[in-house]
Amino acid sequence: MPDTMLRLFFALWPEPATRAAIAPLARDVGRETGGCAIAADNVHMTLAFLGEQPAEIVPKLCAMAAAVELSAFRLAFDEVDCWRKTGIAWLGASETPPTLAALHGGLARALASLGIALEARPFAPHLTLARRIATTVQRRLPQPVVWNVTSFVLVASEFDRSGARYRVLETWPSML
Repeated sequence: MPDTMLRLFFALWPEPATRAAIAPLARDVGRETGGCAIAADNVHMTLAFLGEQPAEIVPKLCAMAAAVELSAFRLAFDEVDCWRKTGIAWLGASETPPTLAALHGGLARALASLGIALEARPFAPHLTLARRIATTVQRRLPQPVVWNVTSFVLVASEFDRSGARYRVLETWPSML
């Protein structure tokens, strides 16, 4: 019997108040661009996309992630932009907090020790607002969406007729 495969990623997972603040913006950007807004329950910021992995690797990933240090920090999303080629509108942070860069780097090094390499492109903090956009969008927000980051998670993405569904497998809180 073949191994069960999971589509995995590490992410920052917003608390309900941040989700509630982002959901109307996603709906507005979806309407403005002719795209499909991301469901509020799916809002997240990917730290490391692992792709298809055997389910048996999850305990190793969890043990590895437990050793990655995270100090709580504030993340200010202040710009809306898009990648026209991929049809994605996103909410981004014009400045990457050093703590976020350290978390991303720590995960990348730990994953490399397991033989999992991340994409070579530079890390750009963003979260998807809408997919399949028909027109471009680009602007600064008058007030940033501020997120108090206090944990990171390992997520499995599953697809069905209604689209992607994300299941948090494990959470690691910040160190005080």
